[in-house]
Amino acid sequence: MTDTPTQRRIRSFVRREGRMTPSQKLALAQFWPDYGLAADGGPLDWWQVFGREAPRVLEIGFGNGDNVLAQALAHPGQDYLGIEVHRPGVGRLLAQLAAHSLTNVRIFCADAVEVLDRVIPPHSLDCVELYFPDPWPKKRHHKRRIVQSEFADRVARALKPGGRWLLATDWAPYAEHMRAVLNAHPDFANLAADGGFVPRPPERRLTKFEQRGLKLGHEVFDLAYRRR
Repeated sequence: MTDTPTQRRIRSFVRREGRMTPSQKLALAQFWPDYGLAADGGPLDWWQVFGREAPRVLEIGFGNGDNVLAQALAHPGQDYLGIEVHRPGVGRLLAQLAAHSLTNVRIFCADAVEVLDRVIPPHSLDCVELYFPDPWPKKRHHKRRIVQSEFADRVARALKPGGRWLLATDWAPYAEHMRAVLNAHPDFANLAADGGFVPRPPERRLTKFEQRGLKLGHEVFDLAYRRR
């Protein structure tokens, strides 16, 4: 499915490719066939992908892959999917997955909307994670924020009933935006008793990005929702 000029979707990201190291380039060439998934086919068969039936966790925008790697190492009985559009981060994670000989991770280098629309079977994920998405702080860019009602529709379709959606940001206005959007969405129930924020879930790795923000005095806001 290709967007026409009159239907072109506003994307929530800009490709800032940056410089790829030789090791990242090598990892992409060598290990993508083992861990990479295409976003242009039909719905995936999880038995063919992982060779088993297990709880499935999808992280959208995994950056350098620290969180995906830590969770996959800590929970070998679960399967992990990661989406990232920036190839240096994809190459870095591929090298780490191969170094640890992990078999419970697969990666998309694609737009999350395309992945959710095209290849994730309905109601097949146990958890979706979205940590520190671009806050697009300027008002004229708010339409680019990934957490909108339409995107929540896609996540709801992918999650099993009772599945969780975990989010985090260090940008207070975006935290309030996410809370407002998801508290109003009919398919999601806020897991905070007061309808607000929750403590950092134990499965979320404290990344270098987050540690740097905390040192700068940034407050981190976690949200957790259950698929009704």
